Amino acid sequence: MAKKDSGKKDGGRKDGSAKRKAPEPVLRDVLRIPGGERIDLTAYDARATPAGPTGKAAGLAATAALGPRLAELQERLYAASTAGDRRRLLLVLQGMDTSGKGGTVKHVIGLFNPSGCRIRAFKAPTQEERNHPFLWRIMRALPQPGEIGIFDRSHYEDVLIARVRELVPRRLIGRRYEQINRFEQSLAEDGVTVVKVFLHLSYEEQRARLLERLDNPDKHWKFNVGDIEERTRWPAYRQAYERALERCSTDAAPWYLVPADRKWYRNWAISKLLLEHLEALDPKYPPGEFDVEECRARLLAS
Repeated sequence: MAKKDSGKKDGGRKDGSAKRKAPEPVLRDVLRIPGGERIDLTAYDARATPAGPTGKAAGLAATAALGPRLAELQERLYAASTAGDRRRLLLVLQGMDTSGKGGTVKHVIGLFNPSGCRIRAFKAPTQEERNHPFLWRIMRALPQPGEIGIFDRSHYEDVLIARVRELVPRRLIGRRYEQINRFEQSLAEDGVTVVKVFLHLSYEEQRARLLERLDNPDKHWKFNVGDIEERTRWPAYRQAYERALERCSTDAAPWYLVPADRKWYRNWAISKLLLEHLEALDPKYPPGEFDVEECRARLLAS
């Protein structure tokens, strides 16, 4: 993942000839957080656009252009499941309040056929959920074969807010990282491609977005007075995210850091990440188990 811009730009060749067009970067490589390394989120620019289009207009156009290919791959994934292919994809969205989890669901998942998506927003656990291990409610919401699942918040709340608000002993939080890693490894072994995205929002941009909600009466329903109090815990949340990203970015389920101050880039980057993962799966339409020519003849004769 590229960190804050150094200001260097690519120059031309010394002989004045045109440079050969560089291959398009693989966004999974650009945005991936390496596992096991110390993470300092202050080193990442939330307004950056790594490997992205040049500007908002180009970004909006590029995102729209990804739609037909995403829809085709989704259909192929679902079709393959009818022939016994157990593969599916799970998009996990985490980030500070106003970082754009809901906006991603609206703008990115809107590129897919909703009948093939399973969307779940995780809020404070119910009494029934508290009576079970913390992964219980997660397992009940997983996508079925052929589906694309989207988690607006997830099992990571149990090592984020639980850590910041000290809802459970710190020693228990430490065990949960390894429980999460084992859980995600089991998902990968069962055919689930887990795409975990941390929406990296700046402190200043969050204030601006909260003020927009206050200034627009039509957005008051989205404003939570508690968000002001939560901002006082920003350093603690940043540290909690850093620990989760460090401890739980694995080969089976890596984390991707998406700068989220620019909404157009956020939407493009997540769309591109989903496209790259679906293309890697390369699902196939299953062959028909019938005689095509015989069926054609029968239909023409009917």
